[in-house]
Amino acid sequence: MSVFTSGTGHPALEAGRIGELTPANRLVVSPMTRVSAAPDGTPTDEMAEYYAEFARGGFGLVITEGTYTDTVHSQGYLNQPGIVSPEHAAAWREVTGRVHEAGAAVVLQLMHAGALSQGNRYRDDTAGPSAVPPLGEKMPEYGGHGPWPTPRAMDEADIEAAVRGFAESAVRAREAGFDGVEVHGANGYLLDQFLTDYTNRREDRYGGPVTNRIRLAAEVVAAIRAEVGPDFCVGVRLSQTKVNDFTHRWPGGVHDAETVFGALADANATYLHIASEGRDWIETARMENGVTITGLARRVSGLPVIANGGMHDFGQAAKVLADGHADFLSIGRAALASPDLPRRLADGTPLEDFDHMMLQPMATLDNARRWRRSALTGA
Repeated sequence: MSVFTSGTGHPALEAGRIGELTPANRLVVSPMTRVSAAPDGTPTDEMAEYYAEFARGGFGLVITEGTYTDTVHSQGYLNQPGIVSPEHAAAWREVTGRVHEAGAAVVLQLMHAGALSQGNRYRDDTAGPSAVPPLGEKMPEYGGHGPWPTPRAMDEADIEAAVRGFAESAVRAREAGFDGVEVHGANGYLLDQFLTDYTNRREDRYGGPVTNRIRLAAEVVAAIRAEVGPDFCVGVRLSQTKVNDFTHRWPGGVHDAETVFGALADANATYLHIASEGRDWIETARMENGVTITGLARRVSGLPVIANGGMHDFGQAAKVLADGHADFLSIGRAALASPDLPRRLADGTPLEDFDHMMLQPMATLDNARRWRRSALTGA
């Protein structure tokens, strides 16, 4: 069981504001890869129930799993949901309807896997900023095995297509009833590959100094904003660590961070979401000058910031909010184990323990419940 400071006076239970959204509290469901869509990328009724349960459990904002944005290179996993067709959008409308009915806002995360694609129904090859093989190996819990292939270096036409895919998908998301979109610029996927010095060896305007390496992410945000207008929520998720590199830090430290946050604010992002990729916020947040990366993001961008990593420790969560390190807190695996986590915080009920087996064989709450029952009964 988790030990934490709880009660109705906890700052995470206060209402907040992100652009035009006014979530009932500061607790956000972090995007988590689910690989539970139909083979053609269509969201299922089970997915609608999965997301609605977090809303019924009291979360003020739900961010979906990464959703692919084109029919070329963006898909990262088999059974990953897409937002590239009217059929996808229609199925997502069932998700948004159930989440709204339960009282929460819901944002669709838009993701292009780039070189870290291990299952694409449209293409066998991968593409990234440069022909550099990714570190590590594919993730078996999401259907992958063996080393990542070396991607093809994207040309200008590929880049334009990727930007267009993000923008068109954002329009479909708005039509499907989402309250906003989150651009996945974290964890080693395409936009992060362009930002990362060792995967981006380009010599054009997208490579070299950090001002160039953040250019693609800023262009994506600006393109989305141009399509959806000023009032639609457009967030960006960022991280220093990656699914295939847990120790990476931006080489320019504070300077890089200030450049990145400033560029995305100038592109008219609504919020910044700083991810820890399975690591505790304390491990990944501190910069070399003593400030936290989330606090720096708030100061430089002037935007609401979501902190991620270990926020199910509600003592730490209270400090992050009270000391001005972030405005909202995103929670992943602890939310999967306890989808009613906000209600447990309010009434002092301990959280259920997370176990990695909750992700098997398909990452749904129903499978997590079955695993919890078998663990308790020994069945």
